[in-house]
Amino acid sequence: MTLLNKTKDQPEFADNGGALRSPWKMAWKKLRRHKLALAGMWVLILLHIFAIFADFFAPYSELTTDRRRTYHPPTRVHIFHEGKLVRPFVYAYKRVDSLRNIYEEDTSTMYPIYFFVRGDKYNILGVESDLRLFGVEEPGKLYLFGADRYGRDIFSRLAYGGRRSLFIGIIGLIISLSIGLIYGGVSGYFGGWVDNIMMRIAEIIISIPSFYLLLALSAVLPTNIPSDQRFMLIVAILGFINWAGLARVIRGMVLSIAKTEFVAGAEAIGASQPRIIIRHILPNTMSYVIVHATLSIPGFILSESGLSLIGVGIQHPVASWGNMLSEALNLSSLTRYPWLLVPGFFIFITVLSYSFFGDGLRDALDPKSRTT
Repeated sequence: MTLLNKTKDQPEFADNGGALRSPWKMAWKKLRRHKLALAGMWVLILLHIFAIFADFFAPYSELTTDRRRTYHPPTRVHIFHEGKLVRPFVYAYKRVDSLRNIYEEDTSTMYPIYFFVRGDKYNILGVESDLRLFGVEEPGKLYLFGADRYGRDIFSRLAYGGRRSLFIGIIGLIISLSIGLIYGGVSGYFGGWVDNIMMRIAEIIISIPSFYLLLALSAVLPTNIPSDQRFMLIVAILGFINWAGLARVIRGMVLSIAKTEFVAGAEAIGASQPRIIIRHILPNTMSYVIVHATLSIPGFILSESGLSLIGVGIQHPVASWGNMLSEALNLSSLTRYPWLLVPGFFIFITVLSYSFFGDGLRDALDPKSRTT
């Protein structure tokens, strides 16, 4: 593979057949060879679609409760009745032990599962609807992952909770990236005493244990504020305490980029310093920033989950994967109702998928391996 030319925006390379390919197309080709990275990417896409359209995918609303079905086990879906293949259905359940919440199937009553059914109304993207993907007729209940102590469907709350647990990482990352890129870019470009002062400030931020700082800041939040506002405050806190490490790395990269010929050329034609930093220097750090983003989002998700798990994050009845998992802290409850661990499984899958995807991006964007 040989370098043919370099345009104003980005270089282009020719493969052995002579076809021009940009570095981003070459990176995508390498990423497609990384099976684990592709698997992680598709899992993340599906999880985010599941969360964004939670109102459609969830058979019940986020706050729907049924105290008569406390700790209801996952309902088993059947496709055979009396030896014949029939429409998927569930049996009715009756509680045979109220003290220990033991349920048994009542095979005398069947509830077919229907698709595209009418349920609780919701508003999504400005459109009001009551259409849901699947469900059963009342008084039947469809608890694919069981129910919690208030009789709330765990599957439905996982979908709604994903809106907070998944997107808190993306929103927090946008805040930390914005601060880290600009701060590191300014520090590395100007150097000297400006660099020294700015880096000392960043080192002070880095030296503070982030989780304990986050815990302290979250604890002083007013307890009577709405859950959505509390969510946004936690996002802001997460973003503002995670920028310093990125700023130091960007500063080191900018110190090297600032000495290149194209930066000197921009200075020679009279480009302003902010324009040089934003238009010429920072775009050359994007490959690292993209990898950093995919590997940092799991940290935001785990931070929110940890805070919600111990009760200082997102509060009930609003769902997040962390506060849903808090019900599994009781060993006796966990022994009797193991389905309470399902939110932890979703956290694990999400973090693992981001790790695989981040590793694949790092290999694909490595300039030393583009010739392969």
